[in-house]
Amino acid sequence: QVQLVESGGGLVQAGGSLRLSCAASGRTFSSSVMGWFRQAPGKEREFVAAISRWSGGRLYYADSVKGRFTISRDNAKNTVYLQMNSLTPEDTAVYYCAAKLGVDSTHVGDFGSWGQGTQVTVSS
Repeated sequence: QVQLVESGGGLVQAGGSLRLSCAASGRTFSSSVMGWFRQAPGKEREFVAAISRWSGGRLYYADSVKGRFTISRDNAKNTVYLQMNSLTPEDTAVYYCAAKLGVDSTHVGDFGSWGQGTQVTVSS
């Protein structure tokens, strides 16, 4: 299990950018698949992006964020990032970082470790 703490959320105008960070503690970060999910008010938590363990050579994105968001990881810093560009009001949500061991996945239920979330609000 890893402990996860997100940061970098905030209020931004449409078209702007934010970079979220997720700092992990524990020995299994490098061997964990890392994911970003989000949950808007009244909606279910949904997948945003994921990166494979170790070198992070496999990247996965929700269709709604492809070409705008980029996930990356720095194993030396035990940190995973989500660079978000061209933000729209539809991106407003609480963003969660999550980790899992084993094979790659984009499913909420497959991730066992979660952060507390960071609010992203995009104004029009």
